Amino acid sequence: MKKDEKPGERRPRNRSQLHGGHRERVKELFLKTGLDSFSPHAVLELLLFYAVPQKDTNPISHELIRKFGSLSGVFDAPIEELLQVDGIGKSSAVLIKMIPQLCRLYQENLDRDKTVVCDYDEAGRILLKKFIGRQNEIVMLMLLDSRERILFCGPVGEGNVNSANIYIKTVVRLAVRYNAAYAILAHNHPSGSCLPSKQDLDTTRWVYEALRTVEVQMIDHVIVSGNDYLSIARSRIMPELFNPEEDEGNTE
Repeated sequence: MKKDEKPGERRPRNRSQLHGGHRERVKELFLKTGLDSFSPHAVLELLLFYAVPQKDTNPISHELIRKFGSLSGVFDAPIEELLQVDGIGKSSAVLIKMIPQLCRLYQENLDRDKTVVCDYDEAGRILLKKFIGRQNEIVMLMLLDSRERILFCGPVGEGNVNSANIYIKTVVRLAVRYNAAYAILAHNHPSGSCLPSKQDLDTTRWVYEALRTVEVQMIDHVIVSGNDYLSIARSRIMPELFNPEEDEGNTE
């Protein structure tokens, strides 16, 4: 017994020992059950173990959920706002912002051997994954050969649709390079609905006409918002351009 310590008195353990024991228990729980048994704040608490080595990450995770409303809200929050939360430094903010993009890369990697697009819904699902974790408007292009095999699927521009005159040249250049037969354009509305604006419809027509000059048929324009997407072709918003029920050979 140390000097000045009362008999039977229990000395408090070192805070690092307390945190260390708790962290190991949380990690073991994850290994046994996965994240399905974790509450949203517990998911963040575990994640922050790897960016905040000394502090208790439980109150930090609670504050993140309180401020941004949900787990997805935390991951989608601007990095500047994350840095305003007490206990969140640059390393923590970078780690949080990496998660949605890691999810997108994971999903894209799962589709790496996907070569044939069978229908409009399948094209929409593939393109939807391309927008996971993206904060800005991105323009995507999918190019198919005459047997509907994917030749290219990736971003061709960033910004809003008002920059269409910039990326239309890229779309046409890629369509020629890959000797494509069909093209599907896609872009996202990060903070809105999937309904197309007048500018979206104008852009659709411009891209459609530009691709016709190089004998490539644009068969759809997909608009993504969150987990939802809208196919302009399937919605019959522009029947003068798209008629998915007709054979491709009869589509004008």
